Amino acid sequence: MATISESEPISIGVLFSETGITSVVEQTQRYAVSLAVSEINARRGAGNFELQPIFLDPASDPKRYEAEAENLISQGVRIIFGCYMSSARRAVLPVVERAGALLFYPTLYEGFEFSANCVYSGAAPNQNSLMLADYMSENFGKRHYFVGSNYVFPYESNRIMRDLLVARGCTVLEERYIPLNPKDDDIDQIIDEINKLEPDVIFSTVVGEGAIKLYQRYAQKGRTREKSPIMSLTTGEPEIAEMGVDAAEGHYTCAPYFSSLPRAVNQSFVTAYRSAFGAHAPISACTEAAYFQVHLFAEALKLGGPDAILQNLPLVEFDAPQGKVRVDRTTQHTFLTPRIGRVNPSGAFDIVYDHRTAVRPDPYKVEPEASGWSRFVGGA
Repeated sequence: MATISESEPISIGVLFSETGITSVVEQTQRYAVSLAVSEINARRGAGNFELQPIFLDPASDPKRYEAEAENLISQGVRIIFGCYMSSARRAVLPVVERAGALLFYPTLYEGFEFSANCVYSGAAPNQNSLMLADYMSENFGKRHYFVGSNYVFPYESNRIMRDLLVARGCTVLEERYIPLNPKDDDIDQIIDEINKLEPDVIFSTVVGEGAIKLYQRYAQKGRTREKSPIMSLTTGEPEIAEMGVDAAEGHYTCAPYFSSLPRAVNQSFVTAYRSAFGAHAPISACTEAAYFQVHLFAEALKLGGPDAILQNLPLVEFDAPQGKVRVDRTTQHTFLTPRIGRVNPSGAFDIVYDHRTAVRPDPYKVEPEASGWSRFVGGA
C-alpha cells in the first residue's frame, strides 16, 4: 500500500447499500461504520490518524459494487469496509487485489475462501452452521426442508448444512431456491410444498426483502411455528423489524451477536447506536461486525501505521459488544462467539444457546475432531 504521512487523514471507502433488496441490513452496517468512525476520531483511537469515510451506495447490485470499488481505488482509497452478499464480495475482491488494497468484510459467509486482501469479520460455517445443525438435530425432528435465495451463499451453505444434518441422522426432504426479489407466487409455491411435506424444521438462507416476504407469508399460510419453526443464519433484527413480530415470533437464528445480549459493553453500544440512528433502530450480527472491524482496524493502524495493517491486526484485540474479538493470522478470519436466539413476543431474541467462548475460525472445516471443541476454542 502507498505510504501515507501521519499528518494526513486516511480516507476509507464504505460500500453498503442504501437502496435495493438487501438495504434493510446494509443500511445498519453503514450506520455502524459511521458510529465507529465518530468514536475513533473523537478519542483519537487511531493514534495520530483521522479517519475520513467516503460513503457510496452500490444499490444491492454486484456490478455496482465493482464499479464503486473501482471509483474508490481511483481516488487513492486503499481500505474499504463493505459488502453484504457473497456475490458482492466476489465482485469487489478482484478490484481490491489488483490495487493491493484491503477489504474488510463484515458478513457471515459460506467459507472455503482466502484472499490476502480481505479481512473476514463475519462467521464462517464452523462458527454458526455447525452449532445450528447440532441444535436442530438434538431438539427437533429429523425431517428438514431447505429454502434459499438464488445466489452463491445459500447454495454453499445448504451444501454444508445438508452434510451436517445427514451425518446426524436427518433427512432433507427438498432444497428450493427463490429469486432475490421474489413474487408472492414464488413464496406461495414453497409454502404449499412445506404444508404438503410437513417437515419438522425449515432451514432458511433467504436474505433481504425475500426473507421478510417468506416469514410473512409463512405466518399467513404455513404450518405453525410450533410444528415447523424456521431456522436461519441470515434473519436478524433488521428483517424482524420490517416483517413484524407476528411473522417472526418463535423462529430461530444462529449468529455471534444479538442486540439483547446483557453484556455492559453491548448495552453501551446499543445506547450509542440508537441515540444516533433512532430509538428503535434494529441491530444485528452484521451490524455489530461492521462496527467492531473498524475498531480493530484503528487499533492496528495506531500500532504500526497504514503500511502494517495486516501484520498488526492479529496483535490487537477489541472488546466488542459480543465479547472479545481478534483476527486469526493464518486465515484472516475472526474469532467469534456462536449463539442461537429465538424471537420472543417483543421481537427480540432470547438466547437459547451460548457457546460463551470465542471459536477459532476455520473456513475450510466444519466438523470438529472426535476429541471435541478444544482445538477450536482459544489459542492462536
